[in-house]
Amino acid sequence: MLKVGITGGIGSGKTTICRIFETLGIPVYYADERAKWLMLHDEALVDGVKQLFGEEAYTKEGLLNRPFIAQIVFNDQAKLNQLNQLVHPAVHRDGQTWHDAQKDVAYTLNEAALMVESGGYHKMDQLITVFAPKEIRINRVMARDQVERAAVEARISKQLPEEEKLKVAHHIIYNDGEHSLIQQVHQIHQVLVERKKLIEEIASS
Repeated sequence: MLKVGITGGIGSGKTTICRIFETLGIPVYYADERAKWLMLHDEALVDGVKQLFGEEAYTKEGLLNRPFIAQIVFNDQAKLNQLNQLVHPAVHRDGQTWHDAQKDVAYTLNEAALMVESGGYHKMDQLITVFAPKEIRINRVMARDQVERAAVEARISKQLPEEEKLKVAHHIIYNDGEHSLIQQVHQIHQVLVERKKLIEEIASS
């Protein structure tokens, strides 16, 4: 079973693409959502976060104190890097366990915004990058999150340029309103299914 990563910048439409793959019966691991869950339920990760930021990192109810942590990491790159060094390995372990539990599919999808930045794509057999022009991405996020343009541009500036993500992609999906998403997804799906069959044939020969 192949492990396929899918990534793209904020507002590129990764989730929409993943929903289309799910209609084809492909299971999707949403790494960013899962990371939020692990930061509440993975005891080792929770302890690590508390050691890094102090007890105030969590509320009395045991919830993650996101505003407190966000304020620190926004102004301290070293702290952000340390947080990522805690979270990314935990998510990778969880994702691998999830992948191993899937059955009777040619491949699984692992969706993560920072897959290239974190180096996580190296652990994937294939990588899909979702691309959308910057202006479209900005407008999407402004409408989705009800935030000002400057806030979106600030978030984009902290992510790796799209061109760098395209360089390491095995497949590119253009979500620009001009290309059919369904058609692109189906084409990639067929390629991945055939790739899995070929690997099986080689392994059995």
